[in-house]
Amino acid sequence: MPKFYARRRLSILAALTGLIAWIGLLNGPTASAALPTPVSAATARTYLASLSVATENRTGYARDLFPTWITISGTCNTREYILKRDGTNVVTDSACASTSGSWYSVYDGATWTAASDVDIDHLVPLAEAWDSGAGAWTTAQRQAFANDVTRPQLLAVTDNVNQSKGDKDPAEWMPSLSSYACTYVRAWVQVKYYYGLSVDTAEKTKLSSVLSGC
Repeated sequence: MPKFYARRRLSILAALTGLIAWIGLLNGPTASAALPTPVSAATARTYLASLSVATENRTGYARDLFPTWITISGTCNTREYILKRDGTNVVTDSACASTSGSWYSVYDGATWTAASDVDIDHLVPLAEAWDSGAGAWTTAQRQAFANDVTRPQLLAVTDNVNQSKGDKDPAEWMPSLSSYACTYVRAWVQVKYYYGLSVDTAEKTKLSSVLSGC
């Protein structure tokens, strides 16, 4: 093949690749996307050192003080957006409900093919956020926290694993897959740092211990 035609063919292929990528962005989150990458372990250690240490206070907490789920893109609410982002080969209907696909849960290593078997976990639980300072926020601030798809705060996991985690912090609960421990605590610290939330003594000790091995 003459060099001119080879170069032209490569240019056309590059243009098509760019167009496909652009269309993918317009269509929202792509299948198999992961939790937004947390800060490095070194940065997490720096963040953790700067967090206030305080006793938790749950007085006045109610889950409905953190409005969920809100519209994120088109007809997709927060749950539907994360299901599409974290799943593989996810097909949705006109209302953005997932009709097929599969979801790998990084907490326990299980794979599910029904969206009903998957919960969207608030990595830093809503009650934990309240305990750590969110009780002083406005409703709008709590809504932003509860639907944050930018920070590493929301991810699709096995429903009963999420339920067993409940509102526990890392001193009380960690993913059963030890290979995910570093990612989990890096994300936890990043979210707490970004939102100016405090940590309690046991929580900080556990976070420091895990981060020291990352």
